[in-house]
Amino acid sequence: MLNYKEAQQLIASLAKSFGQENLFLDEALGRVLAEQIFADRDYPPFNRATMDGYAINSKDWESGTKNYAVKEVVFAGQRYQQEIASGECYKIMTGAAVPPNANVVIQREKAVEANGQVSFQIENLKPFQNIAKKGEDIQAETCIIDQHTTCSAAVIALLASVGKAEIKVEKLPKVALFTTGDEVVEPGQPVSAIQIRNSNQYLLKSLLKEWQIKPNICKHVSDNKEQLKQEIGAALHSDMIILCGGVSAGDADYIPEILESLGVKKLFHKVKIRPGKPILCGQMPSGGLVFALPGNPFSCHVTFKLFIEHYLKACFGLPEKEWPMLLLSAQKPKKTEFDEFVPAIVNQKVTPVLFNSSGDVKAALTANAIALHPAEKGDLQAEDLVAFLSV
Repeated sequence: MLNYKEAQQLIASLAKSFGQENLFLDEALGRVLAEQIFADRDYPPFNRATMDGYAINSKDWESGTKNYAVKEVVFAGQRYQQEIASGECYKIMTGAAVPPNANVVIQREKAVEANGQVSFQIENLKPFQNIAKKGEDIQAETCIIDQHTTCSAAVIALLASVGKAEIKVEKLPKVALFTTGDEVVEPGQPVSAIQIRNSNQYLLKSLLKEWQIKPNICKHVSDNKEQLKQEIGAALHSDMIILCGGVSAGDADYIPEILESLGVKKLFHKVKIRPGKPILCGQMPSGGLVFALPGNPFSCHVTFKLFIEHYLKACFGLPEKEWPMLLLSAQKPKKTEFDEFVPAIVNQKVTPVLFNSSGDVKAALTANAIALHPAEKGDLQAEDLVAFLSV
């Protein structure tokens, strides 16, 4: 039986791009760039006034000139029309291009203007104060965004700034999602005392949506061997198949047998983790991966974060970062010989959330992280360092 890191390494070794496509910026949030982005010009593209004020030449000030005639008002987006001579200045607005014969902007609050003349309530100044110099942020032709960067709002704003109306991104996978079980009913439908509602389908759709992925197929299938085989077989053209339930060792856990009969090569079945031990991962004849997750809600959540997200990151070329670590807020006893993952609240410290079992529907409700209690560690003490994954 593999540990979780060995399982992650195995699935990452089989990762491949789902292809590339071009998108307009309005559609790019959350998508992963498939190209490097270079600056089309210097930024700022001109010497830019960083505040409203008056632009003068510092040499004029240094020579003893203290009163200035306002030669011209320069607004943002407007070119200056006249050169200033000694004893003259521009009245200038934030964001405007500073004319080349001026190299200082004195803020408006430190000026006294009357009848076209202005004086300044300052003692000293230095060249280029209150001016963002041309090219000080970005030099033309330099790489400003690396390939395999996720498009956040800040990234999209920068793409727009450098004139990229359309970008090349990694394609999203075609995903088939199946939940299983005779005891599972849809929310809003009548439910008996021995049935449960299909929370896992909504959990998995939500987790996929965080990656901008919408399943091409999304179905619930009863514990019927022939129906399961038919539905899964019809989805073998997908890039990924995600199954939930029917993967353990019960009499109605048909998934391992069905996958084998459909030519899915088993990569691993069971991993040394709690919860989530029964997870199965296999490779379809087409090369895509099948992830068969346990049916308990928190097990389903943990195995998605550990394995499906790991695979998506590898396929999109995203780096796998080390988990951050913080101090534990209180003692946590050892409960298993495996790596244990627990819901936790991370603030200044890591505080495990109390829950009954991986079937506890509220286990992850208040959690913002999953904390790791390593297999090789005994009881954890308050102030021990623990690793966690944000959720």
